[in-house]
Amino acid sequence: MKKIKLLLPAIIFMMASVSAFSQKYNTAADTVKLNKEYVDVSNAIANLKSKLTIAENNLPGYHAKVNGAVSNAQNSAIKSSDQASKAVDGSVGDAKKAKRDAKSALHDAKEVRDANAKVKDQEKKIASLSSELEKKQTRLQELEGMRTTIQNIQQ
Repeated sequence: MKKIKLLLPAIIFMMASVSAFSQKYNTAADTVKLNKEYVDVSNAIANLKSKLTIAENNLPGYHAKVNGAVSNAQNSAIKSSDQASKAVDGSVGDAKKAKRDAKSALHDAKEVRDANAKVKDQEKKIASLSSELEKKQTRLQELEGMRTTIQNIQQ
């Protein structure tokens, strides 16, 4: 029993350290499948890189929209505030105009909120694409290692 307790960890360590045991593709007959997966992963990486580049290039545009919306909202709020102060001592028409300006300011504030949400969504998309790209690149390296192992076995 004591020998099993000593030998079992050693055997597990040896199996984990030998890469051939963990490979999906071990023989020369598996080369076709390996090459197919290699091409699929390479194409997926190219696709992800293009999507990531597009998303990164669109991000400054979203930031510009946020800045524009913030500016509009600030101007609208100032205008609404000025109109509200006029309406305090003014007529019914001034009060209606103040109400209309307040609604406009509220609408502009909601546009700022929506623009910020779009920026956050775009940043999440970029993070997701980056993570997926990293996983695919890791898989591609694993496949290259398997390819090298198969070539070394054949020689």
